[in-house]
Order: sequence, then C-alpha cells, then structure tokens
Amino acid sequence: MSRPDSPQGAWQLSGDAADLYERYVARYILGPWAPLLVDAARLAPGERVLDVACGTGVVARAAAERVGATGHVVGIDLNAGMIRVARSLPPPSGAPIEWIERSALDLGLADASVDAVLCQQGLQFFPDKARAMREMRRVLRRGGRLALSVWTGVGPYNAAVGAALARVLDADTAERFCASRRAPSEDEIRRLAREAGFAAVEVRVSRLEIRLPRVDRFVLDHLAATPVAAVLSAAEPEARQTIGASVAEQLQRFAGSDGIAYPEETYVLTAEVQ
Repeated sequence: MSRPDSPQGAWQLSGDAADLYERYVARYILGPWAPLLVDAARLAPGERVLDVACGTGVVARAAAERVGATGHVVGIDLNAGMIRVARSLPPPSGAPIEWIERSALDLGLADASVDAVLCQQGLQFFPDKARAMREMRRVLRRGGRLALSVWTGVGPYNAAVGAALARVLDADTAERFCASRRAPSEDEIRRLAREAGFAAVEVRVSRLEIRLPRVDRFVLDHLAATPVAAVLSAAEPEARQTIGASVAEQLQRFAGSDGIAYPEETYVLTAEVQ
C-alpha cells in the first residue's frame, strides 16, 4: 500500500488526501492484492505480524483476520495521515492491530519479535532499500517469513494517467504521479533480500484483473489522493475534464458497461530467516 520514507517526501499526503487514498487507492488499486500477499506469507493463527509501509492498513487488516484473536498485528508507516486514517477505521475481526508512525529504516521493534513481515508496494519509496530490508530481517524470529511486493512496471492505467497529465499539465506532474511505479527490478529485490541475510528467496509474478468504476470520474478522485492533488486542484475545470476524458479514451479497449477491467502485474518476493 503504499507511502514514502524518503527525505524528499515524494509521496507524503496532506489535508484529506489520506482519507481519499483509503476510499480510492486502497479500495480499488491495492486492496485486491492484499489477500495474495497474506497467502504468500503463509500466516497462521496466533502469529505476530508486521506490515511495513502499511498505508491506511488494507494488508494489516487482512492479516489480522488471518491470524485471529490470538495473534497480533503491527502496522508501521511514516505518513501521519495514513496512520490517522488507519486508526479511525473500524477494527477487523481477529487480531488487534497496533498502528505506529515510524520509518521503515528504524522500525523500533525488538530483534526476533515477529513471525512474519509484509510489505506491499513500499520498498520503492525507501531511500535506503538495503537498510529497510535489514530492518525487516532483524525483527523476524528464526523461521520467520517475509512477503513483499513491488510493481513489475507502470501498468495500463497509470501509463494512461501519466500520459494525460504530461499532455494537459506538464511532464513534472506526470513524473511525480508515476513515482510509485518506479520499483526495483526482480534481480534487485532478490539481491537485496539475500544481502540482508534472508534464505529461501523466491520471486514470482502475480497477475490480477483490476476493476475501476467510470474511469473519467475515478481518475480525478484518484489524483486527489496523490501528491499531485494540489496541482490538479489548481488546474482549470476544462483541463481536469480533458484529463479524465483522455484516460477514458486510452483505456477504451478495457471498457465495459460499469467501468474498466485491466490486467496488472506485481512481483511477489518471499523469503525466510534460518
């Protein structure tokens, strides 16, 4: 789910953007992937789980249901707005969740204190990816598991939105929007995991069909939940309408009666502590 840990704060959200993030990004774009990451971690009842870069908590809540009332889940994110929204949502059935505003580079948890670490679409934001990976390794007990995902590429929807922003607004806005998709390669995430001391490192590609409602409207709501929200808000109404129409036109081949359904891919890395 995603959330910056960089000094530049390229994906820090302000105002009500974190609320919109939960409504649009977490629900439609990241939410469908949460059960797959939980499955990859092979969570069991009673386990202690850490969700790094938890955002508004879609993965943490799925993990809480999986480990049950005897388990425990911690969600950590650097973005105060994300943690505020996560705390405000109704708790899921299952394990209690502890929400912590903290950097992935300094998790603040005891050594060997969790059974599983999850990280959905967060690694690409960390300014020191090797250090973040070592921190995840440090807090895992012997036999503990890591399940981590990063995008394989920009994807049809984000590519369409980026192209529309570049044409209607400017290239810098498009680049800022697409920052979340500039993820490490398969070889790089393997190397990072192995150098951090993980064993049994495996990477596979997971695929889903992502469904979005009427896209010319959805894209404007989505952009309001990103770091380019202020730029979009300052744009003329005609420009915003043009962005929505452009994205809808580019994605026409995926259109159905109630929105669009497009293919998306992500790398899923799993590893263990031996």
